[in-house]
Amino acid sequence: MKKTGLLLVLFLVLGLIPCATAQAAKPDKEREKEREEIEVGEVLSRTMVHIQRMFLPVADAMPEDKYTFVPTNGEFKGVRNFGEQLKHVAAMNYFYGSVILGEKPPQDPGENHNGPASLKNKGEIIKYLGESFLYLIKAAGSVNEKNMLVPIKSPFGGNATRLGMSNLIIEHCFDHYGQMIEYLRMNGIVPPASQH
Repeated sequence: MKKTGLLLVLFLVLGLIPCATAQAAKPDKEREKEREEIEVGEVLSRTMVHIQRMFLPVADAMPEDKYTFVPTNGEFKGVRNFGEQLKHVAAMNYFYGSVILGEKPPQDPGENHNGPASLKNKGEIIKYLGESFLYLIKAAGSVNEKNMLVPIKSPFGGNATRLGMSNLIIEHCFDHYGQMIEYLRMNGIVPPASQH
């Protein structure tokens, strides 16, 4: 038993020597670059890219004839159908992104932030959703250490911050993502993220 433990320690130490040697062989500038902090905007925009990579496959997984699906088993009076959920998320992406950037939303948010009424088919809705995420990624990337906590006018009254608006986006997206996952499962579709 002692020999086995000694051999294990020896292999572990020998395995670490090449790693330490490789690290020591790197020029000082490379090692410093690896230790640099990532900018706030980069962290936020990466998060938005991650959310986009979750949303678009969900939007694509639902057949077009099910975009009007609304659950009926339980209390679902007045809820958005699947396609409306996607349009709402996109409209809010544009809305929150425009607040962060301090500009007018580049796309029609529609009545009650439900997206343009003219978008009806799956392809149009997915395109609108995808473009909203590109805008959101741009907005998130504009947040930095100097402006992230500077008060901005909140669309809900009072003041907000760009960092706070970014957090609201994440919260809002995942709220609807969860609902859409349920809509998929109610239609016998395994969500893309669960298809491992």
